[in-house]
Amino acid sequence: MKKERTFILTINGGSSSIKFALYRVGNIPARLLYGKIDRIGLEYSTFTFNNVKGVHQDIPEAGISDYHSSVIFLIDWLEKQIDFSNLRGVGHRVVFGMKHTEPELITQKLLDELRSITTYDPDHLPAEIELIKVFRQRYPNMSQVACFDTAFHRTMPRVAKLLPIPLRFDRIGIQRFGFHGLSYAYLIQELVRVAGKRVANGRVILAHLGNGASIAAVFKGKSIDTSMGFTPAGGMIMGTRPGDLDPGVAWYMMKSENLTPKQFNNLINHESGLLGISETSSDMRDLLGKESDDIRAAEAVALFCYQAKKWIGAFATVLGGLDTLVFAGGIGENCPAIRSRICEGLGFLGIGLDEKQNNKNAPTISKEKKSVAVRVIHTDEEWMIAKTVKQVLNITKK
Repeated sequence: MKKERTFILTINGGSSSIKFALYRVGNIPARLLYGKIDRIGLEYSTFTFNNVKGVHQDIPEAGISDYHSSVIFLIDWLEKQIDFSNLRGVGHRVVFGMKHTEPELITQKLLDELRSITTYDPDHLPAEIELIKVFRQRYPNMSQVACFDTAFHRTMPRVAKLLPIPLRFDRIGIQRFGFHGLSYAYLIQELVRVAGKRVANGRVILAHLGNGASIAAVFKGKSIDTSMGFTPAGGMIMGTRPGDLDPGVAWYMMKSENLTPKQFNNLINHESGLLGISETSSDMRDLLGKESDDIRAAEAVALFCYQAKKWIGAFATVLGGLDTLVFAGGIGENCPAIRSRICEGLGFLGIGLDEKQNNKNAPTISKEKKSVAVRVIHTDEEWMIAKTVKQVLNITKK
C-alpha cells in the first residue's frame, strides 16, 4: 500500500549555493534536517547538513562542477534520506517575481515566463530555474511552488515604487520591487507571536542584515517602503554589493575599464560592498577582527553602520515615527557591536540600547524607558517557504 506523502522540501538557490530543508507536515511545519551546498563551480564544493538529532556533517565534494550537477547530487542524497513517495511538495524561493504578488504552483507557463526575465536578475533566476527544471525531470508529477521574495512589498505605494527615469520603462515593469520578502513576512509573523498584534500593526522597521542586507518600513503589517530597489544590488552596502550607486559612477567605471555588461554585473554583485572597500573580506566577523589594525576594514564597517543608520532615520520619517525596530539576519542577529553602532545617536527617535542585553543577543535589547522597542528576532525563510507550500497545496495532514 502506497504511503501518504507527509514531507515538504524547501529549496533556496543562490548563484553559487543551494540551501535546503526538509519539514514534516503538520499544523506547524517541523524541520527534520537542513543543509547547504556551497562554493558551487569552484575546485572543491562543500556539502553541509544537520538533522533533528543535532548530527552535523561536512563533506568536501570535488565532483560538483556546476549548478546542474549540484542539483543532481542533492536529489541523489535526499533519496537516501527519505522515500520520495512521502514528499508532498517542493517549495522554491524565487528572488525576482515582478508582477507576481502571491505564491504560485509552478507550471510550464510560469517557468517560461521566468526564463524570459532572466536578464533582470542574472545572479539568481538562472540557478532557480535550473533547480526547478531538474526536479521536474526527475519527478514530473511532483508539485512545486514558487515563493516570490518580492511579493511582500506588493503593498508599497506607487510613489515608493517609481524610478525617476523615462516613464516608458515603468510601462514595461521597471520599478522598485524590494526583496527579502520571505524574511520580512516571517519577522512580522514572529512579532505577532512575541509581542502581539497591536505591536506588529504599529510603525515597524525591519533590518535584515547579512551578506545581503536591506531595511523595510512596515505599517499595519504591510510594506510601505524598502531599501532594495529594482534588483538586490540596490539599497545599503552589503557583503559584495554596493547598494545605491550614482549612475555617473557606473558610466565612468564601464568606460574607463572598458567593461562589458557581464563584467560590470560581476563587479557590482561580487566585487563591491564590504569586500570592495576592505580589499580583504566580505564577512563582517573578519572585518571587526581587523579594524583596529586595518583602516580599510574599519572604513568598511563604518560605512555599513552609517548607511543602516541613515535608512532607519529615513524610514522613521516615512512612517511618521517609530514604535519597533527589529534586527535579523546573520549580522543583525549575532553582532552586538554592529547593532550598538547603528543605534548610537538615534536617541532623538526614541532608540536606546541596554548594552548588557545587547551583548547577550537577547530578544529585547532596548532600554526600558525608551519609547522604541528594539528586538532581535531569528529569521527563517525556509520555514516560511514550508508554510506557504502547505497553504498553496492545501495540505491538512497532521
